[in-house]
Amino acid sequence: MFEVIEGKKINLRLMEKEDFDFCWDSWNKFNSYGDFEPLGPQLSKSEMEQRLDVNNPFLKAMNRKRFIIEKKDGTKIGGINHFIVQPHRVMEIGFAINSNERGKGFGTEAVQIMVDYLFLTNNISRIQAITDTSNLASKRVLEKSGFTKEGTLRQYTFTRGKMNDKDIFSIVKTDWKEPKILSR
Repeated sequence: MFEVIEGKKINLRLMEKEDFDFCWDSWNKFNSYGDFEPLGPQLSKSEMEQRLDVNNPFLKAMNRKRFIIEKKDGTKIGGINHFIVQPHRVMEIGFAINSNERGKGFGTEAVQIMVDYLFLTNNISRIQAITDTSNLASKRVLEKSGFTKEGTLRQYTFTRGKMNDKDIFSIVKTDWKEPKILSR
């Protein structure tokens, strides 16, 4: 049975092997991530299988879990994941919404659900996310979800022929206080 976390407009469901084609198609479409990630294709099918393998020892050590973001009718529209940043047991999240579903509040709800889920089910005091300094939409999603910009990581990634800065955002449990979407 799939683990499903229900929201108001969307659900988060643990990624399964049946989601492989959706993930591979989404992650390998030319320009699927907009201007902030490398140009596609990113991975071969065998590389994708390794990256999604829940038995991968590296991923197990990071406690990485990937979720599919679905509309209430079951339409897959994106993904969100979390993993532990060692050695501090800080959780980091990443998310992506398919380009034709952006700007509809799905990303914000997915992040709010994930924040609630992580604080309610893990003994952690901090969740962080990193986004390109020019990615205004992702920054808005994080701010609407209670995250605070902490600073800029200068020349953090090489993308599309140049070094790019990234902003780091976080939410700490004392600022979160109570769930926005999930109930206890």
